[in-house]
Amino acid sequence: MKVPKNTVASFIFKWKKFGTTKTLLRADHAAKLTNRGRRALVREVSKNLMVTLTELQSFSVEMGEPSRGTTISAALHQSGLYGKVARPKPLLSKRHMTALLEFAKRHLKDSQTMRNKILWSDETKIELFGLNAKHHVWRKPGPIPTVMHGGGSIMLWG
Repeated sequence: MKVPKNTVASFIFKWKKFGTTKTLLRADHAAKLTNRGRRALVREVSKNLMVTLTELQSFSVEMGEPSRGTTISAALHQSGLYGKVARPKPLLSKRHMTALLEFAKRHLKDSQTMRNKILWSDETKIELFGLNAKHHVWRKPGPIPTVMHGGGSIMLWG
């Protein structure tokens, strides 16, 4: 039959000990985090989407349910929350979008020489000494909403 000797031996052992050759269920281990603790973590993330796993760990210790970062992350995944890298630039508010649109409408009929006199800036932040670190946020997966203006679109969430 070309079956290894160890496989046959393990089947015989399983039959003698348990009376079956079917795959047996493994014993479940107790959950590290209670449902109450998981709900509290989800509430904490809902209050502040930029909370870190380290901060959530200290929060779980304060609740009386100390947990590892991987346990907390898995609990949040079960609740549909996943960690994503936040956009590097701040999002435009409705006030900013309105001001940009008004500026464009006001200067739509300006001549090219007039446009050449305007100093354009993208307001980029550059750190010479420091950390341009990525910030993480928690969010539910799904489509990214956009606001359409004319032919282009302005991202609200990225």
